[in-house]
Amino acid sequence: MTFDRSSELRFETIPLNFGSGKIPSLGFGTLIPDATETRRATRSALEVGFRHFDCAERYGNEREVGEALQAKLKADGITREDLFITTKLWNTNHRPERVERAFEASRNRLGISFIDLYLVHTPFAFRPGDDYDPRDEHGNILYDEGVSLIDTWRAMESLVDDGKCGAIGLSDIRLQELVRIYNSARIKPAVVQVESHPYFPQAELLEFCKQKGIVFLAFAPLGHGTRPGPLDDPAILAIAKEVNQTPAQILLAWAIQRGTAVLTTAKTPARAQENFNIRAIPKTAFDKINQIQTRQRLNAVVETGIPGFIPKRS
Repeated sequence: MTFDRSSELRFETIPLNFGSGKIPSLGFGTLIPDATETRRATRSALEVGFRHFDCAERYGNEREVGEALQAKLKADGITREDLFITTKLWNTNHRPERVERAFEASRNRLGISFIDLYLVHTPFAFRPGDDYDPRDEHGNILYDEGVSLIDTWRAMESLVDDGKCGAIGLSDIRLQELVRIYNSARIKPAVVQVESHPYFPQAELLEFCKQKGIVFLAFAPLGHGTRPGPLDDPAILAIAKEVNQTPAQILLAWAIQRGTAVLTTAKTPARAQENFNIRAIPKTAFDKINQIQTRQRLNAVVETGIPGFIPKRS
């Protein structure tokens, strides 16, 4: 890892071993249902200093994120090269002939010519089509048995070959599935994005990623609003008081100091500022967090392919 401008964690970056460029360790997640709120939150994140933006076709707001980014690029002298933009291929587009079309649609909605990182949103293929959530008459998800994850991955590799994106990776994946793709891939996964926090540290997956040079990118680092959750943990609260930081800042610092990148979503300027202004915690505090014994997965997406944090749309 390198520090681009200072020793502060908020400016740390991680080089991509299987792709081009560096990914900022502290990123902004754009899973925000309301369009107006998406634009406002994205602008605020840019203003406080976030440069890594995590998007997805399935979030339904790529266009709004893109509009906010473009407005700030024009107004504030921020260049496209200053930004690292990720988006994701949804489950209904896993068939190889659908991958490039889905990629181009995301690129057009975001209003950019180059995507830094393109992820397979989940390892599950749903029935192809325009319905994000295809179900039968009994309400059961309709999966697509006619395509494998390696088929999809080959099409993802072609996007890198064509110079359309800098790197490719996987989201919401288990270790055994990652190992299969890693061993079969011509272009290895540059990044793996998964749920991770002190209640669900995913130590075995993290160790594999470190051994293979894959960036481990944590989402839901604050527990995604679950109460009680990591933000309420007695150990976190005690450390926050001791070092005069907020519990959120402690959790984000812990994530980066254990060698991962991390995503955080903030809907207000004050919260964005809080989440950006993080600094390293002492080793004693870091070790105390590692000793937390609570184990709780918050999102069952790895079992079904349905991200539980995405609100259902009518």
